[in-house]
Amino acid sequence: MSQEDVEIVLTPKGHEKLERKLEQLRYTQRHEVAELIRDSKQFGDLTENAEYDAAKNQQALVESQIAQLRRILQVAQVLNPDDIPTDYVGLGSLVQLTGLDNDDEWELMLVSPVESDPDHDYISDESPIGEAIYGKRVGDSVKVETPEATVRYRIDNIRK
Repeated sequence: MSQEDVEIVLTPKGHEKLERKLEQLRYTQRHEVAELIRDSKQFGDLTENAEYDAAKNQQALVESQIAQLRRILQVAQVLNPDDIPTDYVGLGSLVQLTGLDNDDEWELMLVSPVESDPDHDYISDESPIGEAIYGKRVGDSVKVETPEATVRYRIDNIRK
């Protein structure tokens, strides 16, 4: 299956975040890199200019990120807030979990891999925890195999 065949679904918040990132790349980082290229030209012969090479590499990275975000935003389906489930865990659901082995509480949002940001509790539906809770309901318990251990959670609440 090619990348074009993969359906990309974004939450409204995730769509907005990607649009902001694209704008930042296009209007801030692109100009900063152009300045770096201009400034690096003063360091002499371009064939032996490490600063120029680094700036050109940075430019290629920024342009690649811009192209990738444009493709994602062009093909992505944005969830209608009314389509985010609260009677079972689905994309866009805010899920309150309790660890059955330690009573730790955790609230996460289930999102597509494009939006995944584990540091901010945006968990991909393709991750071990995402796969385990997808489609489950309040009161259900799940077992998640992680590289370190097997952890068990109970789903306490599902909301938008």
